[in-house]
Amino acid sequence: MINSPLAEYHVSQGATLVEYHGAMVPARFTDPVAENRAVRTASGLFDFSFRGKFRLKGRDHAKLLQRLVSNDVKKLTPGQGTYATLLNAQGHIVVDLRLYCDGDCFYADVEADLRDKAVQSFRRFIIADQVELEPLELYALSFQGPRARGLLEKTLHIDLPALNEFDHFASNYAGFPIRVVRATSTGEEGYEVWVNAAGMEAVWGAACGQAPTYDMLACGSEALESLRIEAGIPRYGSELGEDVIPLEAGLLNALSFNKGCYIGQEIVERARSRGHVNWKLTGLLVDSEQPPQPGLKAVVEGREVAEITSSCVSPTLGKTIALAYVRREFTEPGAKLTFASGVTAEATALPFVKQ
Repeated sequence: MINSPLAEYHVSQGATLVEYHGAMVPARFTDPVAENRAVRTASGLFDFSFRGKFRLKGRDHAKLLQRLVSNDVKKLTPGQGTYATLLNAQGHIVVDLRLYCDGDCFYADVEADLRDKAVQSFRRFIIADQVELEPLELYALSFQGPRARGLLEKTLHIDLPALNEFDHFASNYAGFPIRVVRATSTGEEGYEVWVNAAGMEAVWGAACGQAPTYDMLACGSEALESLRIEAGIPRYGSELGEDVIPLEAGLLNALSFNKGCYIGQEIVERARSRGHVNWKLTGLLVDSEQPPQPGLKAVVEGREVAEITSSCVSPTLGKTIALAYVRREFTEPGAKLTFASGVTAEATALPFVKQ
């Protein structure tokens, strides 16, 4: 379990800490509904200590990644990144990760509770390769929302260059080495600042000092969950795991169909050539004031046709929504489902909330 370097400071500010993907981070600072709305309309600041990082370096590090992961890393130039998965031979997701090219190395960014699994999984395939895997003691603060760019520029006293998703660059703030990454975790424009433990409070405090100008709220994991469900973003342990192939989860942004062979590629290609998968991650509008529990199933004529993976009351829509794996016959928007609890739901397209 990882403790955020800011844990004591957060508690002193009235935050409640909870375990979230292998780290103790704030659940909320004020009202999670207000925190959600701040991100949708202005800007929010998150402690992303629940993300773990490691570095791949050595002569063959890029070759190793290219033959293992589902996306094309060979085409990346320094300062670019991509989203990818590491699959098993059955095409199921072992880990999902973000990969960032930095010339003589790649940085890998995963959920904190997946870092050891990811490192061990890569090490299994290092045979004659010259590759070193190095866990990093780096943490991240995330700036999310339509005003996040301006907030970040004022915080760091820099003019941000034009950045595409997963572009990144190294810089310095108050004597601390940092890396700035463009990455959304909410469906809104998003940026992360990677910094060591000593620099976390400096960046956090500087960002909070800009709060009145940018209508920023410090936000916790409860708001982050509602934001990512509204955006239809799957998470490992909820929507992703070793019983899911990327096409079922809609992870087209994690796949390259032109790069050639990688572990699990044959299964992914077979599913693509067939033109459909039998189960698909789908949005549901739920007719209930209470979010249904993950694992709740819908059965039609004795056959399971849906299982809920995540749910919340959407602050943006004012409705109960859920992510669920649904049989393809019931995924068309408007399709009706009745779950074992008696709750009814209607299929809808993802994302629930567009940027």
